[in-house]
Amino acid sequence: MNRVWINLFCALCALVSVVYQVEAMEVFTSSDVEAVNGTNVRLKCTFKSTQPLSENKVSVSWSFQALGKTSAESIFHHQEKAYPPTGGLFKDRVVWSGDVMKGDASITLQNVQFTFNGTFSCLVRNPPDIQGIAGQINFKVVQKVTFSEIGILAIAVGGSIGIILLILTIYVCVRLFRRKDNDMTFEMDQKDQVL
Repeated sequence: MNRVWINLFCALCALVSVVYQVEAMEVFTSSDVEAVNGTNVRLKCTFKSTQPLSENKVSVSWSFQALGKTSAESIFHHQEKAYPPTGGLFKDRVVWSGDVMKGDASITLQNVQFTFNGTFSCLVRNPPDIQGIAGQINFKVVQKVTFSEIGILAIAVGGSIGIILLILTIYVCVRLFRRKDNDMTFEMDQKDQVL
């Protein structure tokens, strides 16, 4: 009987050990982001850790894989302070915009170009919480919005507002007409009673 309890205790310890090892860093990003050529765009990356957060322990690494490429390149690192790229495509184009103490590992891309089309990955570590899957963002840069697209949007919004104002005006006119009609009927009734 004692042997059964010992085996059960060992199995329970092994299960707890496995569960503890499975706990990992959780990283959250948008799956798809679209940006207009030449604008600044914040790539949002948030995280949850099973361990207490500390500026000197949490490290954030961002990488980029261009469309059609098979390998990714490191483009940004943060641990206690920001380490932006010193050369290459993203030099002077990546700015830290996160706050690790609030679970935010975001960066901002400045003056985005069509060469930025690809996949951005955000990896966060907070030892001993180092396991986890990197958040990935499929990034697409598009042409500036043309006047005709803006015009269509303005017409749609303006038309909707116009229809609402028309319905509201009709409602107010009907209410006023009914009130005036009721007042006239009341006056006629009063005259009939006097006579």
